[in-house]
Amino acid sequence: MSFTKTVIATSLGLFSLQPALADTATPEETKAAVSLPKIGVSGEWYGASEHTGEYRVNQMKTATRLGLSARETPQSVSVITRQIIDDFELETITDVVKLAPGITAKENDSSRFNYSARGFDINNLQIDGVPTTWESGYSAGETMTDTVLYDRVEIVRGATGLITGAGDPSAAINLVRKRADSHEFVGHATVSAGSWDAYQGTVDVSTPLNDAGTVRGRLVGSYREADSYVDLLGDERRVFLGTLAADLTDRTLLNVGVSHQDHNPTSSTWGGLPAWFSDGSRTDWNRSKTTAADWTRWGSEVTNYYANIEHQFDSGAMIYAAYSKSVNEGDLRLLYLSGSPDPNTGLGMNSSPSWYDNEREQDNIDIYGNIPFSLFGQQHEVTLGLMHSEQDFIAKRRDALNNAAVGNFFEWDGSYPEPNWGPKRTYVTRDTKQTGLYAVTRLTLAEPLKLILGSRVTDWEVEGMNWDGSLYKFEHDDEVTPYAGLIYDLNDTYSAYASYTEIFQPQNLQDKNGDFLEPIDGKNYETGIKAAYLDGRLNTSLSVFRIEQDNLGQVDPNNLVPGSTNQAYEPAEGATSKGFEFEVNGALTDNWNVLLGWSQFRAEDANGEAVNTEHPRRTATLYTTYRMDDLTLGGGLNWESSNYTIANNPQGNPEKLKQDSFAIVNLMARYRLSSELQAQLNINNVFDEEYYSQIGFYSQLAYGAPRNVTASLRYDF
Repeated sequence: MSFTKTVIATSLGLFSLQPALADTATPEETKAAVSLPKIGVSGEWYGASEHTGEYRVNQMKTATRLGLSARETPQSVSVITRQIIDDFELETITDVVKLAPGITAKENDSSRFNYSARGFDINNLQIDGVPTTWESGYSAGETMTDTVLYDRVEIVRGATGLITGAGDPSAAINLVRKRADSHEFVGHATVSAGSWDAYQGTVDVSTPLNDAGTVRGRLVGSYREADSYVDLLGDERRVFLGTLAADLTDRTLLNVGVSHQDHNPTSSTWGGLPAWFSDGSRTDWNRSKTTAADWTRWGSEVTNYYANIEHQFDSGAMIYAAYSKSVNEGDLRLLYLSGSPDPNTGLGMNSSPSWYDNEREQDNIDIYGNIPFSLFGQQHEVTLGLMHSEQDFIAKRRDALNNAAVGNFFEWDGSYPEPNWGPKRTYVTRDTKQTGLYAVTRLTLAEPLKLILGSRVTDWEVEGMNWDGSLYKFEHDDEVTPYAGLIYDLNDTYSAYASYTEIFQPQNLQDKNGDFLEPIDGKNYETGIKAAYLDGRLNTSLSVFRIEQDNLGQVDPNNLVPGSTNQAYEPAEGATSKGFEFEVNGALTDNWNVLLGWSQFRAEDANGEAVNTEHPRRTATLYTTYRMDDLTLGGGLNWESSNYTIANNPQGNPEKLKQDSFAIVNLMARYRLSSELQAQLNINNVFDEEYYSQIGFYSQLAYGAPRNVTASLRYDF
C-alpha cells in the first residue's frame, strides 16, 4: 500500500489531503500514514514547498504579485525548494545562489559574497517579497543567512522594477519564510558532522495551540560550529525562528514572528591573498593560506520582526498588509594585508587594522489588494499596491593607535598582535527612503492570449555622510517604471511569451573628480517559450533577453576618488547584455527530480568593449535525485566559463587576472532506516577541483573549498 498527498489550490491557498485508511490496513501501513504531516492553509504565499518532495511550486508572486505559475510568468523564473535545500545540504543563502541556474556567487573574503546574473550585480534580497538592500563593504551577515529559516527561495532573472523599485536588471532573490501551517504536532530533529570538525544540530517543531487548530505555532532552532580549510578560520552560528498563525475568521489569516541569527566567526579574513610577488611573477598559494590574525572577526547579529494579515472576500478579491523590521549589526575587528611579498624573503606586505561597528535598520510596509473581474465574457484580475521602506545605516570606526610589521609572509601564522584602539567615531551614515505605488493587471484578451500590464511610481531619497565628513543628499521623485508581458498558450502544454520593463538604479559611486555618478537607466527585453509537462510537475523554459543600460559604473583603473583611497568609477554609455537561458525544473517521474539550467550572455559597452568581465559569461547547472524505495541517490554539477579582471601589477602595469573554466561535482545519498529516521551523506567537490572563488577584488585572490563531506541523521516526529 502506498500513500500520496494531493495538493488542491483554492482561493485561500493550498491544501494537502491524505487518503483514508481501509479497515484492513496493517499496523505498518497505519504508522506510515500517520507519519505524513497534515499541512493547513499556507496563506499568501500559496503553500509551503516542504513535505511535498517537489523541486517546483505551483505558483509564485516574486515577479508581479499576481499568483502565477512558472508557465504563466513572462520572465525567467527558478525556485529552490525545501527539498533541494535538504537534498544537497545548502546551509546558507550563498549555497543556494551557487546552485541556482543563471546566478553566480563570488567571495570577497571569509564573510562576504557578491551575487550576479546576466552580467550585473544583485544588490538586494527580498524577504517574503519585500526588498532589503545592503552594501558589501559593510556587510553584516546578509550573505551568510542560514536557510533553516526559509521554506524556499524564488528567483526571477532580469529586471524586476515593478516590485523591487530601484534595482539592477540582474535578478530578484526572494526568501520565503517558513510558516506555522500544521494542524497537528509535527517536526524533526537533525544532527550532522562534517569535514573540518563541522557539527550542527537543528530542531523544527510545529503544533496547533488550540483544539480547533485555528491558532498554530512553530519554533525552529539551530546551532553550528566548524573549523575551515582556511588556516585559523572558525565559525559559530546560532539561529532561532518563532512564529504564530491565527485564523481570525474563515477568510482572515494573521502571521506574526521573529527570527534571530547570531554569527560569530573567528580569525576572519578581510580581502584575499596577494596575486603577485614583488618582482611581478604570479603567486601560487596553498588553499589553506590566510591573511587573518588570531583576534580578527566578522561577527554579525540579524533580527527580523514581522506581521502580516490577509483577508479573502467572498467575491474572490483579497487584501494583504504586512509590516517588517530588520536589524543587522556587525562587529568587524579586521586586519587587511596589502602589497606584494618578495619571492625569496616574504617581506614587503603592509598591514591596516580597523575596527568597525555597523548597524543597518530597515522598516517596511507592504500593502496590496487583488481584485478578479469579468469583462467581455473573460476573466481578468488587477492588483494595486504600496511599498514603503526606510533604512538607516551607520558605521562607526576605531583607528589602530599602533601597527606592527608583517614580517615574512611565508611564515604568517596569525600571531600578529592586536593593536591598541582609538576612540569610536562615526565613520559613514546613510539614510534611504523609498516609496512605490504600483498597479498591475492580467487581461484575458482571448482564451489563449493574456496580457500583463503594470507600472510603478517610485520616490527615492538618500542622505548621509562620507568617511571624510562630507555630506550628500540625492532625491529622485516620480520615477515611472512600466512593465508589460504577453503570454500566448500554443496548446495545453506550450506557451510563448514576451516582456518589457524599464530600469532605474541609483548608484553610490564617485568619479575621479569626486562627483557621484548619475542613476543607471535602461530597458529589459525578454521573449521565450515555456512548457508544463506531467500535469505541471515538470516545467521547462527557453528565453532570449536583451538589457540596455546607460551610466553603468565601471572601474577607472588609473584614478582614485580625490582625498581618499577609494576606487574611482566612470559611467559606461550604451552598455548591453544579451543572451539566452534554458531550464528544466521538476519531476521526470514520481521518483526522479531534476533541476537543469544553462545561461549564456555577452555584456559590452557602446564601443563593443566587454564590461563586468569578472562575471562568467556561460554557466551550467544540473542537480538530480532518484528514489528507489528507501534509498535516494543524487548528484549535482556546477560549471562556469572563464572570467577575468584587469588590475595593476607591482610595476604599475595593467595585467589580466583570470580564472579558467571549471566544474564542481557534488554527490548525495540518503537511506530511510525507518518511517521516522533517515541517514544522509553529502560529498561536495568530489574531484577536489582547485579554483579561485574570486579574482581581482582588491587585486587579490581567494580559493574555493576543497573536497568535503557531511553526514547527517534526521528524525521526524
